Amino acid sequence: MSRPPVRIVVIGDKGTGKSSLIVAAATEEFPEKTPPVIPPARLPPDLFPDKEAMLVVDTSSRPEDRKTLEEEILKAEAILLTYACDNQSSFDRLHAWWLPELRRLHVSVPIILVGCKSDLRNDSQPGPDQMLQPIMHEHREIDSCMECSAQKIHGVMDVFHQAEKSVLHPIGPLFDQRKLCLKPACVHALKRIFRLCDTDRDDVLDDIELNNFQMKCFDAPLQPAELEGVKSVVFDKMPAGVSDRGLNLAGFLYLHALFIEKARQETTWTVLRTFGYGNDLRLRDELLENPSFKRAPDQSVELTPVAMEFLKQMFLLHDDDGDNALNRDELEELFSTSPANPWASDPRYTDSAEVNVPMGALTMDGFLAQWAMMTLLDPRAALAHLIYLTYPQDPATAFVVTDRRRGDRKRKQTKRNVFQCFVFGAEKAGKSALLDRLLGKQFEAGHVRTASDRYATNVVECENVGEEGGKGTKVLVMREIPDDRAKKVLEDVNEMAACDVAAFVYDTSSRTSSHRALELLEKLAEHGEATWNEVPAILVANKDDLDPDSVAIGATAKVCLDMGLANPIPISLKLGDTANVFQQIIEVAMKPHLSIPITEKGKVHKRYKHMCTQAVYATAVGMTVLAAGYIVYRVYTSRKQQ
Repeated sequence: MSRPPVRIVVIGDKGTGKSSLIVAAATEEFPEKTPPVIPPARLPPDLFPDKEAMLVVDTSSRPEDRKTLEEEILKAEAILLTYACDNQSSFDRLHAWWLPELRRLHVSVPIILVGCKSDLRNDSQPGPDQMLQPIMHEHREIDSCMECSAQKIHGVMDVFHQAEKSVLHPIGPLFDQRKLCLKPACVHALKRIFRLCDTDRDDVLDDIELNNFQMKCFDAPLQPAELEGVKSVVFDKMPAGVSDRGLNLAGFLYLHALFIEKARQETTWTVLRTFGYGNDLRLRDELLENPSFKRAPDQSVELTPVAMEFLKQMFLLHDDDGDNALNRDELEELFSTSPANPWASDPRYTDSAEVNVPMGALTMDGFLAQWAMMTLLDPRAALAHLIYLTYPQDPATAFVVTDRRRGDRKRKQTKRNVFQCFVFGAEKAGKSALLDRLLGKQFEAGHVRTASDRYATNVVECENVGEEGGKGTKVLVMREIPDDRAKKVLEDVNEMAACDVAAFVYDTSSRTSSHRALELLEKLAEHGEATWNEVPAILVANKDDLDPDSVAIGATAKVCLDMGLANPIPISLKLGDTANVFQQIIEVAMKPHLSIPITEKGKVHKRYKHMCTQAVYATAVGMTVLAAGYIVYRVYTSRKQQ
């Protein structure tokens, strides 16, 4: 589908030649007279190499037309800011008024300075370079500077071609003109493309790989002389960028910087777009639609064994020091083909995975668990970054959508490998300490209030895994819910649909803490009965090293008995006694038909439903018997009459 015409807005002082420039482009003739403002002119696509139509909008600089001028500026895809080469005051006005005004309007589209009437330039005037370098240095938003003559029809089409190119192939996302180097996002994208083209993984593009790259992007091979010419260009300026085996990454990046410096950024954009990038240097949306991840609220997305094995290999490839952990630099290098580390800016991933002590590097289990958690919470982001990491197969092979939890309850088993546990409880019950323990952290005295939801994830060794019931691993994602948010979460159908098991933590020495846990447990049971989204539950009796409150012990034991739950799991995080609580949480999640809390009201409803079912069954059996008897009677009567 073709895009709308590229919208170019021409602005500048009166008399600088705006209207004449537009008419000369549209008619290839110089107009002797033009109105103050001409109507928008459409330039056909066959005038330009990119074959895109252009709509050129003229403007007035009169004070009374200021509002219209601002509206047109804000609708522009690129701006031609004109001055007259024979009028120094019009040039001075660029710095004094026009460019500050564009900054005030927060203009972010390409701005091209156009010196009109170049044929009238006086030899005594400063040269273009002498005039333009200072203003270009101060106003980095200027994309480029050009001169032309509408009267001589000289350079006119070049101006509009440059304007269109600045829109279709913008230099801004690619190149830092202040530092004269590729921008980081561009480097990340080109590095990924290099790795995809380096099929033998030897960190060099040999002649065959370079030709395959050329064919993929430009549908034309490079002749042997052209290949040698490319390598020679790199060798002249960057000897380290090429070897007798071919072009390395540094040389590949240098070539693209050279293209851009020579105003051939369309070459780099062709490469980027061929490999799926949009103008923001991120993968285009259509590449992230397979798989679609359509699912019910009680379904989740997991990585397949194939994807997990790929991630293991990526981990090992970037573990340069061989300590089975990724430090900050190694992790940065691993994500160097992504726009950014997906875990760096999202608070959900802050301190959420296991690291080694004291170096603080991400362990293999922490790395894989973090990926599993990202897939669970944001599968589209996981898909994008798996592609950025050069996952070699069809992305659909990397993900699986789990069965609905409702179906798992009927089958009395689940095939899930990643479980999300919501952790509820009063303040100071030990929720944060429980999450820390999952990450292998040592207990720290003192209480720090958790203001927002916090996540922790790790790989957990479990018994009775798989069809043969042997040992295996599952990923546990724990989400701590601050107590002031607990009621809202428990009443939210969509949020609770993502919960595989709810853990209620309380301080065994505090009657208030245990009461709060039971209160929240009651709400969970009511939620399940009201929505048919029944969630297994488990109680965790923390601070078992303190003197227990006898009333709390009795109350929790009675509630567990009444609701059909196992007794609370006694632990002491301070003493490091966890009683295999994480394995027990996963065991509860793996049997989704059990450990479902039920209230007295729920029991009555269940009995009533059971009675109704039995009555319907009995009625159906009775009707069947009557029908059979009637048929036998009719047969008997018929035979007797014969």
